[in-house]
Amino acid sequence: MTMEIAGAGALLTILRDGRARTRAELMELTGLARSTVSQRLDALLDQQWIIPADDAISSGGRPAAAFTFNAGARVVLAADLGATHARLAVTDLTTQVLAEHSEDVAIADGPERVLDWLVTAFHRLLAESGHTLDQVCGTGIGLPGPVEHETGRPVNPPIMPGWDGFDVPARLGPRLGVPILVDNDVNIMALGEHWAASPEVEHLIFVKVGTGIGSGIITEHRLHRGAQGAAGDIGHICVPSAAHVVCRCGNTGCLEAIAGGGALAAQLDVANGREVVRLVRAGDARAIQLIRQAGRDLGDVLASLVNFFNPGVIIIGGDMADAGEHLLAGVREVVYRRSLPLATQHLNIRSRQLGDRAGVIGASVLMIEHILSPGTVDLSVASG
Repeated sequence: MTMEIAGAGALLTILRDGRARTRAELMELTGLARSTVSQRLDALLDQQWIIPADDAISSGGRPAAAFTFNAGARVVLAADLGATHARLAVTDLTTQVLAEHSEDVAIADGPERVLDWLVTAFHRLLAESGHTLDQVCGTGIGLPGPVEHETGRPVNPPIMPGWDGFDVPARLGPRLGVPILVDNDVNIMALGEHWAASPEVEHLIFVKVGTGIGSGIITEHRLHRGAQGAAGDIGHICVPSAAHVVCRCGNTGCLEAIAGGGALAAQLDVANGREVVRLVRAGDARAIQLIRQAGRDLGDVLASLVNFFNPGVIIIGGDMADAGEHLLAGVREVVYRRSLPLATQHLNIRSRQLGDRAGVIGASVLMIEHILSPGTVDLSVASG
């Protein structure tokens, strides 16, 4: 095993932008000798991480061979598991969805039952996409609660009975035969929206407004999880207007207790947040009034975060985002009034762009960034 081949992952990072490059271009970009570049390219070709480009690049003489990233070298399994609903996908290495499936699944049924269902569903989805398990490089999963990312274990999840400390990778790994990465569902949504819709933004907050409220934080293009993976749990920040309202977490005054979809549904005497959105779209005056006030309450919390964190973009997602401009208007009204002018000078507050796909795209990104990191690619080349 030579050091030249061990550095193949760094070369792949350059080629991942999808542009075909010749050996000469790669030599110029890296400062490496031709023999070194050739060794690294050969190693990547052997693993099928790259392929010869369809069109050779010529500067007038003999056409020079060019190489490009092979997005179809492997596939990724992605899952976004919510409290009552699951969305799964098979993607290529650029997060292009090859097959997907959604189904009502209760996370409260417990880890064994839910994860057994997940394995079966993944096998069906792979067959639908025309791929087999030996073409899978990894699985990314989002769960609706705090997760210790390094171990993949949920930590005191309030709406996931039986999941606390459960070793999700140990349950799935032997059955799928691939690496398993697990994170909080809002974190993977933030990753998905950043990857697909706002890759140029360095600092971003994604806010999920569903039954509960949470956020994912991107800083310097990287996900910020915090010391125990609890960063972004804004739903349990105390707000003055909710001082005497009891939250499901046991505290009083939480944002979620007055602005979450569950709280609004209770006030309107409907089943869930989706029914609230249905009423808003139907023009129900009380539903519109409540959703606008929920936006203001959320804006109170976000205004403080804008002053503290100074994001470039705030994205509002989750089921309640489908209420459209009514929720956004309330958020913008308070944030732009309460935050410092410098912090809001270039701030963009908008709705999600990926819709319900944000979670599975983010789960795919989670695994792709791991599998295609220079160190992991180098290990793959060494063992291959």
